[in-house]
Amino acid sequence: MTKRISKWSIGCLAILTALTLASCGTSQDPKNLISREKEEEQLVNLFSPMEKTDPNAENVARNALDLTVAMAEDALGVTVAYKTYTAENYQDKTYDEVSLDRARNNMDDIYLLNPDTILLLGEEERLMDLSGLDSAQNLRDIIRTANTVNGKLVAIPQEVVAYGLFVNKDMFDQYDLSLPQTPEEFLECCRIFKENGIETPVGANRWWLETFVFAQAYADLYNAGNTEAEIAALNSGEAKYSDYMRPGFEFLQTLIDRGYIDKEKASVSEAIEGERADFLAQKTPIVMAYWGAANTETAYGKTDFEMQVIGFPSSRGQMPVMPMTGFAVGVEAEHREDAARVLDVMVSDKALKTYAETNRVISPSKNVSVDCAPSLKPLNDRIEEGIYVLGSNAGMTVEQWGNTCLIVRKLLNGSTVEQCMEEFDGLQAKALGQNVAS
Repeated sequence: MTKRISKWSIGCLAILTALTLASCGTSQDPKNLISREKEEEQLVNLFSPMEKTDPNAENVARNALDLTVAMAEDALGVTVAYKTYTAENYQDKTYDEVSLDRARNNMDDIYLLNPDTILLLGEEERLMDLSGLDSAQNLRDIIRTANTVNGKLVAIPQEVVAYGLFVNKDMFDQYDLSLPQTPEEFLECCRIFKENGIETPVGANRWWLETFVFAQAYADLYNAGNTEAEIAALNSGEAKYSDYMRPGFEFLQTLIDRGYIDKEKASVSEAIEGERADFLAQKTPIVMAYWGAANTETAYGKTDFEMQVIGFPSSRGQMPVMPMTGFAVGVEAEHREDAARVLDVMVSDKALKTYAETNRVISPSKNVSVDCAPSLKPLNDRIEEGIYVLGSNAGMTVEQWGNTCLIVRKLLNGSTVEQCMEEFDGLQAKALGQNVAS
């Protein structure tokens, strides 16, 4: 079966990684693959959006990824060479396009990939099965669920990316409003803000409105104890993705129709750039962003008001939305055994503890926890309770995050809800047809 790959820009992954941030063709255990004799010079190539800082420069504050790479280099005696998207000849291509091309041509060993790219390369059996790594045994169940393709764990992240609503608590208090739990309560808050002169209650951009959709679409699927059966019904065609997605799209249409979001501005605005100024100036009380944005002053890490980060409104209350990026190893990479060893160190509990403490993020390891910023406590509490929805899931035959983002953008640009549902029906029909053919 083949999933549609979306051409969403580097903006999504680059912001995640810069601000915070295989299907295997053999049944051999990766731990056995890495037992060969060391070569005189061991080199592993890593493709990511970021440059590597100079390890020889004194007093350089290396970012969290670099710290874990340095741990692998020191432990294994290898050199990790960064191949970066920022090279001039890549400027006309998206990060997904470049990473797909490089992985398909075995140009690197380790790749930092977006969710839809993980799914596609996993389906093409171009990614190594990482389930045999020692570090893989410590992963949270959510990581395995999101990054398992055809029964094989094909990618492992260094952080769990959680999206939530960033709200100006002072403005809610000013109008005696409780933080919303359900879609109905959210709309009522927006109505009160609008009636009191807040022109645009919700700041939005062209990338992240799908988070509202996922929260409403999958609140029950992921939290009612019947996840596997519901996904099986979707994959077989017994259930329709459009039936799940419809309430969220109708909700977004209501936000548009009532002027609670500025669809023209949202349709052309990049993530954070379009809404940050109004939120910090207390002209807009609500924006959406990911966990790491609360930890950096270049996003929302420093405000002149009390900010809280909560889940998106759903039938089950405030709901975190969690897509997954991840590191993968090419199944036919030139240095795949060394690459597997390097990645095993990079996502070990020791390395992930360093990463989590440096960036103050949620760790993919069930053994690593870190104190979060006070503003993130409401969102973190829900995640620790095990209440969330996934924005990407390798077990679904229709890729979620990228496709939903693009269809939401069509809604912003004038498509009707019914036309958007037809898009989902078309994607599902295509996936079902390809499954039958295969």
